[in-house]
Amino acid sequence: MSSIPFTGLFIDGEWRPASTGATFGVLNPGTGKVIGTSASASADDCVAAIEAAARAFRTWEHSPLPVRRDVFLRAAELLATEKYKAKVAAATKEELAASADMFWMNHTVQINHLRNFAGAIQLLKGETFPSVVPGGQVFAQRRALGVIYGIAPWNAPTGLCIRALAIPLICGNTVVLKSSEECPRTHAVIVELFEEAGLPKGVLNFISVSKEDVSARVSQIIAHPSVRKINFTGSDRVGSIIAAEAARHLKQCVLELGGKAPVIVLDDADVRRAARAITSSALLQSGQICMSTERVIIQRAVAAALVEELTALFRKGKAGDPGTEPSANLGPLFTEGAAENVLAMIQEAVSQGAQVILGDLVRQGAYVQPHIVMGARPGMRLWERESFGPVVAVAVVDTVDEAVDLANACDYSMTSALWTKDVYRAFDVAGRIHATCANINGPTIHVEFMRDLGGLGGASGYGHFRVEDWTAVRMVVLHPKDEPPYILLDTLNATRNANGATDTVNVANGSSHLNETSQTTD
Repeated sequence: MSSIPFTGLFIDGEWRPASTGATFGVLNPGTGKVIGTSASASADDCVAAIEAAARAFRTWEHSPLPVRRDVFLRAAELLATEKYKAKVAAATKEELAASADMFWMNHTVQINHLRNFAGAIQLLKGETFPSVVPGGQVFAQRRALGVIYGIAPWNAPTGLCIRALAIPLICGNTVVLKSSEECPRTHAVIVELFEEAGLPKGVLNFISVSKEDVSARVSQIIAHPSVRKINFTGSDRVGSIIAAEAARHLKQCVLELGGKAPVIVLDDADVRRAARAITSSALLQSGQICMSTERVIIQRAVAAALVEELTALFRKGKAGDPGTEPSANLGPLFTEGAAENVLAMIQEAVSQGAQVILGDLVRQGAYVQPHIVMGARPGMRLWERESFGPVVAVAVVDTVDEAVDLANACDYSMTSALWTKDVYRAFDVAGRIHATCANINGPTIHVEFMRDLGGLGGASGYGHFRVEDWTAVRMVVLHPKDEPPYILLDTLNATRNANGATDTVNVANGSSHLNETSQTTD
């Protein structure tokens, strides 16, 4: 029997292989070796998953709110057990995150997030107010949309998988979740978690698809009439394709895409603390987080000191397999192609006048060492496009206005950070940065839970993971007991009388009909 784990599909409460028997291999990004296999869903499997979700929606939509809440609370309790701690540790080897911080984020942090999601049930409230019709009353409620199609990424595999389904489920929607081809086993652990927590069958369905088939399957699912909304977290390139496909069918999307987070360091900043926050946000997960610090903009008075601190900290980063290199503390990029792209961006910047002050401009497979590039500017791909690697582009400016202009000289708008000891200047500058979240004296890898994580448009996407985004307001209007006048009937009465007809209006049963008696003249 093979020791390589197999990940199946989860459809209508059952784990099963693909209907065609198709599978694909999951590769270790550091070694390139196959570390798992996964079922590759067929067109029929996708239809079965959607239909199961549509059937389950009929009851899940009307499930008592405490029932939904308790599923999430049980999931939190289960995730805290040694059983699921071991499952997450084993499964996340698919992404080979060398940093212990990433396991903490993929496991421990998510326990509290599940509890917070359970608390979101309190936001599903309605309102009542008088109707514009005198004596009438309006009852408005936030109600579920229907079947949601969620596409989860690989780079924060448990947290972003949970986010892809949590708010939709707590709001009463049902979900078809597609895993990343890079980590189906990790995403399947989250599905197992909710199954064991008591989520009814069909409410959550899970599919994985090979890279060769993914384009056709995604288009098929988006087009299905039962699918009401799509959420996707990933690259802006793929996000634009999904948005175009959804637009063909007039379907809404929530797209959380790329980031190119800027940090502005003003001349009165605490340089040591700023350098530590920048290094952490730039190198965590080898820079493969949508909130990773990628651009550092420094006022000239503190530039030399900050660059010295950054260089010293970046030198401590060592990319490599901890199994063969005990000193390694950074993992690989997710493919060798991604590593090659990062180096190409740096080399292009150098050819345009930038200077590499730390880094060797080489890769070992998918491993890239930390790089610091001075003299980066708008017009360079390294400044304008997401690198998703362990590299920062550094620019030195004289004025605050220059710093703000450079921070905004980019099509991404996810997160940002600002360092200064002057609280008044901090709020002034933070309000001028075009980003969803501006962190004052903190890392760029931070956003308040259950608040807006997403872009303000452009390459960072749009839409958010809030209750308002996964519900629609439905109204029930209770009309007054006494029947109001109907202008149309008055008009019909006048018309009939003018033609010599006799009108009868039956008010008792709330209906009206015309009883014509012909009057003829001999």
